[in-house]
Amino acid sequence: MNSPKPHFLVIFGASGDLTKRKLIPALFELCEQKLLPENFAVLGVSRTELSDAAFREKMKEFLPVSSQNGPCVERFLDLLFYQSLETSNASDYQNLKTRLEKLGNQLSIPANYIFYLSTPPQLYQVIPQILAEAGLNDVSMGFKRIIIEKPFGTDLASAKELNRKLLTFYTEDQLYRIDHYLGKETVQNMLVTRFSNGIFEPIWNQNFIHHVEITSAETLGVEDRGGYYDHSGALRDMVQNHLMQLVGLIAMEPPVVIEANAIRNEMLKVFQSLRPLQKEDIATHVFRGQYTQSHIGNDLVKGYREENGVDPMSKTETFVALKFFIDNFRWAGVPIYIRTGKKLPTRVTEVVIYFKTTPHHLFQYDSVNEPVNNQLVLRIQPDEGVLLKLGMKVPGAGFRVQTMNMDFHYKELSDSYLPSAYSRLLLDCMHGDATLYSRSDAVEKAWEYVQPILDGWQNNPDIPIYGYPAGTWGPENVDRLVENSIWRRPCKNLAHDGEYCEL
Repeated sequence: MNSPKPHFLVIFGASGDLTKRKLIPALFELCEQKLLPENFAVLGVSRTELSDAAFREKMKEFLPVSSQNGPCVERFLDLLFYQSLETSNASDYQNLKTRLEKLGNQLSIPANYIFYLSTPPQLYQVIPQILAEAGLNDVSMGFKRIIIEKPFGTDLASAKELNRKLLTFYTEDQLYRIDHYLGKETVQNMLVTRFSNGIFEPIWNQNFIHHVEITSAETLGVEDRGGYYDHSGALRDMVQNHLMQLVGLIAMEPPVVIEANAIRNEMLKVFQSLRPLQKEDIATHVFRGQYTQSHIGNDLVKGYREENGVDPMSKTETFVALKFFIDNFRWAGVPIYIRTGKKLPTRVTEVVIYFKTTPHHLFQYDSVNEPVNNQLVLRIQPDEGVLLKLGMKVPGAGFRVQTMNMDFHYKELSDSYLPSAYSRLLLDCMHGDATLYSRSDAVEKAWEYVQPILDGWQNNPDIPIYGYPAGTWGPENVDRLVENSIWRRPCKNLAHDGEYCEL
């Protein structure tokens, strides 16, 4: 791979958790792999008064220092610089500009800048505007790019306003809306699984697929984020962004080329084809829940409303499940189910394709109800891999059939370098590749689908929020959403899920 052009990465919010725990380790990973440009520097920006040396010392705490990589750590720390800045003070941005110019002359780095907004969302409009007013959006002397963390708005109106404001000062190809889910190797592998294998694409449609199920489960609760989460909830936090992106990748048509606009155009078409939810659908196609006090093992676990920072009368959902349809030629009539929640039995994210059964049932089946229902499980985390469930003959007399697993695990690729999600996405932005970043029109289309749900919950007090004991698979009522009331109960382990379940 070609090295990116020399540039500065300017991180706003350099003293925050995201910078320390994700961005700096991801950049160090790129440094170890020799993927950073030869002339490169990171300028951390925050209100805290720090020297370059003090900033480097703070960041060193979050690097995997060992006797083997000590020299590499020191080389990486030499790339880090720091500038104190008051975010809302326009004159401070002139100081930032001067510092960049000075460092550029010193380090032989041209005026190529990536600005990473690792800040509270309320600053997503403020910082880009003042950067533009300081002339730091001018591409005549070098590229200028902005990486924006989710959330991209809190509803449809705020998302549109954010996009309008950003596009006042920048072009779409300067804006990189980051969703770390798309940086995961296992998510990108969904494209490869579909479009590089001739056995899948011909049957990837409503003629052969019965339904699709997407699960993103967490064992953790809201921890110390109760104040934030109580104004967000599972629908905003997970469905509108991460899980809708998975839907786009699973349901899209083959792009003409593997290129940013071609892929993002196909994902947009999926969102444009989502069947709008009517008012009466909100109560029947969407279920929300909230975890309640329960024992997990010998430990008594607090309910959501007892968490710090949470309103004791809160109706914020910690679990949501929904059923929806994509009204296009490929997916007509195929139900797609999504569920996500906190305090569930295991941490797992996966997509399951359920294929239709054979039209004529010739054999005896171990299952008391149904013949073999072939499933393709695309496991995103943990125990990353692919699992295919097939019907196989049980040894002995007769033709008795049971479901068997064929599996592949990413850990088997021991000789391959698997970058972390942030490493991959940062490197893509350095190359100017926006393939795995969200585009403004797709963000708005996803919000258009979710907005009626938010409105329904707000305007109709009769729509219930169901309690579920912490450590269970959500409210019992959610089983009514799926056909035959059967959700897959995934385990931490992928391959032997039918034999034992490690929770």
